[in-house]
Amino acid sequence: MECGRVYLNVVGISRGDPSGNPPSQAMKIEQMKWTEAQGWQPERPAPTGLTPHLVLVFGSRILLSGAKILRDIQARYPRAQLAGCSTGGEICGPSVLDHSVVTTAIQFDHTRVQIVATPITDSEDSFAAGARLAQLLQPEDLIHVLVLTEGIFLNGGELVKGLAKHLPGRVSITGGLAGDGTAFKETLVLWNDQTAKQSVVAVGLSGHRLKVGYASLGGWDPFGPERRITRSKGNILYELDGKSALELYKQYLGEEDAGGLPSTGVLFPLSVRHNLQETALVRTVWSVSEADQSMTFTGDLPDGGYARLMKANFDRLVDGAIGAARTSCEGLGPSPPDLAILISCVGRKMVLKQRTEEEVEGVSDVMGSQAVLAGFYSNGEISPFRPGAKCEHHNQTMTITTMRED
Repeated sequence: MECGRVYLNVVGISRGDPSGNPPSQAMKIEQMKWTEAQGWQPERPAPTGLTPHLVLVFGSRILLSGAKILRDIQARYPRAQLAGCSTGGEICGPSVLDHSVVTTAIQFDHTRVQIVATPITDSEDSFAAGARLAQLLQPEDLIHVLVLTEGIFLNGGELVKGLAKHLPGRVSITGGLAGDGTAFKETLVLWNDQTAKQSVVAVGLSGHRLKVGYASLGGWDPFGPERRITRSKGNILYELDGKSALELYKQYLGEEDAGGLPSTGVLFPLSVRHNLQETALVRTVWSVSEADQSMTFTGDLPDGGYARLMKANFDRLVDGAIGAARTSCEGLGPSPPDLAILISCVGRKMVLKQRTEEEVEGVSDVMGSQAVLAGFYSNGEISPFRPGAKCEHHNQTMTITTMRED
């Protein structure tokens, strides 16, 4: 796909019961998983008469780069639109998988689905890429936009700003950055019959019967002093309190962890804020330069702002996921969700290790047995902290989007 060209495809609304009365469960969902040992297996069997409009596809980069998996999915759902990405691990129900592909096929009863996509040339194209997507989405009755984006060569904060500036204020935005395990070298995004490395996909959902909730919480503990960002440019950090940011960072990590940079940086993110009154965002280092003693992050480091190092607290990471689940359900009112899309940072998975499923199981307990859980471990998350807040790009959070049709 050439730079600057945008792909658009739209699926019409399914009108449902002609009497106007909503069915008992308007959203019909089937969930399948593919593993090398068992091939395709149902996780949530298909309801009677399922004709999905949208299929979310999350899987390992190696599997998604092969043609067979995509052909299998298209053959099973020939009339549906596909959107997905590579991951650092797949979430399927209350389980966390690796080296698999998970499909979640959704039939809406009163919601129109749009899919738009655009290439992104580099980090400096991030704002423009967000603007291109927003301008391609048809705004009539647009309620929510789910964004799935390449996970290495972009500035997530600028992408979000481009989207938010050109979308109607009523439209909520959530999503995540694609992953590739712990390699941090190459990610894939897919839509329908296309798979690409440096692209961004947006799924627009339109219709007044759709209810969407969302939340994003972390659970990391700050340590050490909060320092002034005295030199930065975009997402590149040079100095903290007038000293080399990389040198200070290495001092806190110690010799062993500092020797593993940049991959060990996932375990020690920064808490960043523009001013002392603002809620802090978490930023993860993706690369370091010994030549100019700089550190590059996936989002902007505000010049003149404040930064503080963070470390993992196992119990608080799990509690953060549960808190995000509860807050995301608040946006739906008293009725539970039919679908929950979980996007958790791969850094959390690296820290939690064998306890990784605890955060997903905690979310499942909040959602209830009727909700289908789908998602992935990401290189970054996109969501407001809570309903009513502005959308932000995050690292090291559990971001949850819940949906139901009334």
